Amino acid sequence: MRGINVTVSVLIASAILGYLMAFIAGLCRLSNNVIIRNITAFYVEIFRGTSLIVQLFWLYYAVPMLFGIELGSNWVVGVVAIALNYGAYMSEIVRGAILSVDKGQSEAATALNMSSFQRMRFIIFPQAVRMMLPEFGNYLIQMLKATSLVFLIGMNDILYYGNILRSNDLSQAPTVYMLLLAFYFILALPIIWLTRKAEVISKKGVASS
Repeated sequence: MRGINVTVSVLIASAILGYLMAFIAGLCRLSNNVIIRNITAFYVEIFRGTSLIVQLFWLYYAVPMLFGIELGSNWVVGVVAIALNYGAYMSEIVRGAILSVDKGQSEAATALNMSSFQRMRFIIFPQAVRMMLPEFGNYLIQMLKATSLVFLIGMNDILYYGNILRSNDLSQAPTVYMLLLAFYFILALPIIWLTRKAEVISKKGVASS
């Protein structure tokens, strides 16, 4: 129980930052500017193509040593690492959802003399967001599980205290890890429920050809 606050706070902060990164990167991948598209593609491929553990260690150990940049406390590093990693994955959801909106919607908006910004804001984006919701829920569960890695940089989360209990009495290891499974599952239950609700919402209000 002593580690729940850390686990939940890391999850909430990394989810907020991760979703923000997803929208920014996803929209940038659709930009008409080649430089913006290429820089964003580089970020997405780097963070999708490397391990989250390596990224966590890189931000915590390598960046301060090589570049003299201190990101802050280990809590900040954990949040940033998880957010950047899953933001890269979710940016493809954002990009794909926007591209999957029926082109006739955009053409109709153009016929109504809407600007490109108005088309995106009022027509395309609301429909795309509905399609993103189920996958965003799934990735939120993935981020919850990823918070278990922050104990590697000294954070006192659920797994950290579980390992302390296990090290005090190795015979209790099966019980301790069974409790850890139960803790993560209980924390995931509200997210699972929200994801199912999101699946229902995603089926409404999206036009198709």
